[in-house]
Amino acid sequence: MDVVGRAFEAAKTRGARVVLPEMEDPRIAEAAARLRAEGLAEPLTLEAARPAEAYVDLLLVNRPTLKPALARRMLEKPLIRAAAMVAAGEAEAMVAGATHPTRRVIEAASLAIGMAEGVTTPSSFFLMLMPARDGAPARPLVFADCAVNTAPDAAQLADIARASARSARALLGEAHVALLSFSTGASGQGASVDIVRAACEASGFAGPVQADAALNAVIAAKKGYAGGVANTLIFPSLDAGNIAYKLLQELAGAQALGPFLQGFRCPVCDLSRGASVADIVSATAITLAMG
Repeated sequence: MDVVGRAFEAAKTRGARVVLPEMEDPRIAEAAARLRAEGLAEPLTLEAARPAEAYVDLLLVNRPTLKPALARRMLEKPLIRAAAMVAAGEAEAMVAGATHPTRRVIEAASLAIGMAEGVTTPSSFFLMLMPARDGAPARPLVFADCAVNTAPDAAQLADIARASARSARALLGEAHVALLSFSTGASGQGASVDIVRAACEASGFAGPVQADAALNAVIAAKKGYAGGVANTLIFPSLDAGNIAYKLLQELAGAQALGPFLQGFRCPVCDLSRGASVADIVSATAITLAMG
């Protein structure tokens, strides 16, 4: 069974509640019906939420300087109300983004749910499904960050690596993380290499390393790098990550699932505004599998 099939089975086993704050969109409504019919999740709407007053303290935990009156007004926003339902334990995950931009989904999750332990930077990843080659099965990879952080500094890059490792363990069973650069070890110098090197030191993951050495053990050995089996690739910038995943789609026929948000205390999914019903169902199942 491939990684997507395992995610669907995991979602069915959990029977989790997922809040969908954009139910007015026909795609979301149809996806909710499919999620329930296929036993993947119990969809919740905002009508299931308690009065705003019940969630005020949850917002104040993450933003102590926030005035209660302002918190009540913020909770009138659908995304923040939905995130508060997750923070309160009334739902296990939030799936949104069909009618809202990514920054609004991240804002709501950051405010109401908060970040996972040891992580302060929200980020994203794509689950890349590489086609089978030379008789070998399709190879799933985690690519991060390809959608959120434009030019992460060393601390942010370390955060992205930590969050991506958790995502990889949840979906792939194990995480072999490599922080990519144009340099393997000390073979190259420059400001971007220094950032990656500092992120490696802060996170404890391998790098800086060139992409071929991260993925190919024979090449890694020639370059004096102990690795070559990475399944989680951390790109030094949004430029690099976004270009890489799109090139693989176009030139290698890879399937890119996502982007999925990561780094929060509870699962949060940011949908593409062009997502189909099938995309929404799959994204929800994969999000729940990471819970």
